[in-house]
Amino acid sequence: MSPVASGPLDLDKLFAARLHAARVRPYLATALFALHTVESRSVPTMAVDRYWRCYVSPAFVDRTPVEELAGVWVHEVSHLLRDHHGRSDRFAGEHGLTGPGERLRMNIAADCEINDDVYGDGLARPKGAVGPGTLGLTEGRLMEEYLRRFRLGPHTQSMAWLDCGSGADGLERVWDLGPDGADGLSDQERDLVRFRVAQGITARPGNTPKGWRRWAEEAFHPPQPWRELLGAAVRSATSGAGAGEDYSYGRPSRRSPALPGAVLPSLRRRPPRVCVVIDTSGSVSDTELGSALLEVAAISRAVGGRRDLVTVVSCDAAARVAHPLCSAEGIPLVGGGGTDLRSGFTKALRAQPPPDVVVVLTDGQTPWPDTRPPCRTVVGLFAGRQVSSWNEKDPDYVPDTPPDWARVVVIGSADGSR
Repeated sequence: MSPVASGPLDLDKLFAARLHAARVRPYLATALFALHTVESRSVPTMAVDRYWRCYVSPAFVDRTPVEELAGVWVHEVSHLLRDHHGRSDRFAGEHGLTGPGERLRMNIAADCEINDDVYGDGLARPKGAVGPGTLGLTEGRLMEEYLRRFRLGPHTQSMAWLDCGSGADGLERVWDLGPDGADGLSDQERDLVRFRVAQGITARPGNTPKGWRRWAEEAFHPPQPWRELLGAAVRSATSGAGAGEDYSYGRPSRRSPALPGAVLPSLRRRPPRVCVVIDTSGSVSDTELGSALLEVAAISRAVGGRRDLVTVVSCDAAARVAHPLCSAEGIPLVGGGGTDLRSGFTKALRAQPPPDVVVVLTDGQTPWPDTRPPCRTVVGLFAGRQVSSWNEKDPDYVPDTPPDWARVVVIGSADGSR
């Protein structure tokens, strides 16, 4: 879709649409008014860069009703609040994706993450807005999950015009003013905007869509040193020799040409499976259980956002049912008695298919297995509790430290060190 010649940008109409967006989505008002408008005849509709500039086509504003423009305002600022540019860069780097075609796919996936629940309740859906249903996908997933479920093809040809800018997919455009251009927000200013929006959502959740509530919860708990270490420990465990590897004929081995008439399978990495054992004994506080759920979400991101590959076992003296990770809100953390995480290890290792790595989140008040499990193990210890001693019957009791075969990360400490 090529831009159509028109007069100067109709700022009155554009800003009236932004005001309407702020009225129907008041929790986004801070972000909407933080965007700096830049007139551009190069963009097909509206687009953003990572520095919170919004590039606007005058022709698009002329032909679009105010109600739909309000929806576009909300859509574009959503890309920035959800850090789609940063997440696209990370996904591309981890999967070796290059070129504008892959970035278009990321833009489409990011749009699906936003558009599945952002419209309605006074906010009109813009014409041509791409949602999961357009691609035959299930709603309620993240951008990274959508990326794994579709490829560009005949069914996406009608979306080739789509361009929400570098703020959506991380690929700089010719119209971008860049980091040294005027009116961009600094890192600190962008973080402040996100925090204020998250604060508005959590203070008055009301009918806020679930996707925004999930985002706000994570925004209030940004990545911490221990969380990065925990994610790195999980990735390291799942990348070890023999973990997440299998033979596949989907891509023949490079040695096949040496054997005419024979097709050899290649050794391919499969997505790793992670089982998280959460200590729900009486010595673990509600705050620590809440922190454990946040770590589960971080672990899901560490394995590429594949929630179907993460299961959770709640355990005190007995292990409970292993729950697939559909959403953190749906995990019942049952317990409250004594602590013996050995039963949790047993439950985790009996899962089918078996996990590639077991992650244990605990205060450390537990006995540990005598033998090393057949898969990698990561232990997350709640800060300040792993060195304490607590036992109603024996005040001199000192818990065993985690075994040497486990990678230990302290959750909540300044540097994440043991």
